[in-house]
Amino acid sequence: MLERIFKLKAHGTALRTEVLAGLTTFLTMAYIVLVNPTILADAGMPVAAAAAATCLAAAFGSIMMGLVANYPIALAPGMGLNAYFTYTVVQGMGLPWQTALGCVFLSGLAFMLLTVAGIRQMIVQAIPRDLFAAIAGGIGLFIAFIGLRSAGIVVSNPATTVALGDLTTPAAGLTVFGLVITGVLLAWRIRAAMLVGILATTILAWVLGVVDWKPAPYSFEALTATAFKLDVPAAIGIGGEGLTLALIEILFVFLFVDLFDNVGTLVAVTKRAGLVDKDGDIPRLNRVLVTDSTATMVGAVAGTTTTVSYIESAAGVAAGGRTGLTAVVVGLLFLLAMFFAPFAQAIPAAATAPALILVGAMMMAPLVESDWTDPMVAIPGFLTLAAIPLTFSIANGLAFGIIAYAVLRLARGQARWADWLLYVLAALFVVRFVWLAAG
Repeated sequence: MLERIFKLKAHGTALRTEVLAGLTTFLTMAYIVLVNPTILADAGMPVAAAAAATCLAAAFGSIMMGLVANYPIALAPGMGLNAYFTYTVVQGMGLPWQTALGCVFLSGLAFMLLTVAGIRQMIVQAIPRDLFAAIAGGIGLFIAFIGLRSAGIVVSNPATTVALGDLTTPAAGLTVFGLVITGVLLAWRIRAAMLVGILATTILAWVLGVVDWKPAPYSFEALTATAFKLDVPAAIGIGGEGLTLALIEILFVFLFVDLFDNVGTLVAVTKRAGLVDKDGDIPRLNRVLVTDSTATMVGAVAGTTTTVSYIESAAGVAAGGRTGLTAVVVGLLFLLAMFFAPFAQAIPAAATAPALILVGAMMMAPLVESDWTDPMVAIPGFLTLAAIPLTFSIANGLAFGIIAYAVLRLARGQARWADWLLYVLAALFVVRFVWLAAG
């Protein structure tokens, strides 16, 4: 049965190899079960329920990826988009988390429709490739900044905007400890470095008595406190005036980041696994994108943010994973992890902060792909890279980068009719800034 579904022999792999590859991928990305609820808690969501929803979305997406697309790619709620959900949509715009989950669901539905209609290819081609790296780097800085702030290492300052915090506080000290432990493990290429670092820091926090957590009985109701709580009608009617610019902006950011995050991950992982065809194209690409959009909608119903393909899947590929059986194993392990979701509340923020900081650091890697000596590339790229963390908004970074790219092309006389969608996007972002100023 496994041979018939996954074609193991045709891909030069075996059951044992695929299982070990799935375990490797799971250990590499299991930190999301602890980190994602920490971020969503700042949006007012119950931690145990958010952890359970994270496991469920990751399990569903990974298993569907394996069975439908037959790729060794695991899915889970994406880093960066969870921060946008909490700090921009909920805290910045003042939306209830239920309404924000409705926006996540709508973005998954929109992604599905765009994939089926073939419009996604137009959007991918319209965005300059040089901005891909800057977007990834900007989101990395955004995530790292959140980690530094939650640890108290970076604090607000009326004179300088930000400043160094008190490193003698328990939170800062624990975070530094976690950074050292996790950093050393990463340097030694330990697969479960993130997870081990989080657990080691948590144990130290408990030993020092700085964790205030009272265990509660295992409760199914506690794990489902976010399930089916999304409010799609409220999402459609943000502002009380129907489909508003605010909803369009939120959907665009969710859709845009999800789209390119998946494209980047697919290219990296499939190339590493030797799964691209002779023309360099990715077979069954639509199946992958339909899986992603379906997992996002299921995740929103369960109570978590946008589900994306994880670059950590490359760890499983390096361990020999070549088929969807690897992803199915990852999904089954996430289902098992769901039963430990209540214990996510026992993990202090100081334990997850190092993971945020180091995930942000590793997201800097794509920046080497850009030609920073070319002003036509460097200016839009830098504006994107800097604006995302400094304005605390992925949307602002996208806007600055796309507008700058369009303006420079027009000024150089390099505008082409083939790039019409790029200029439409730039114009929409200009309208967005005008609308924000008027509001």
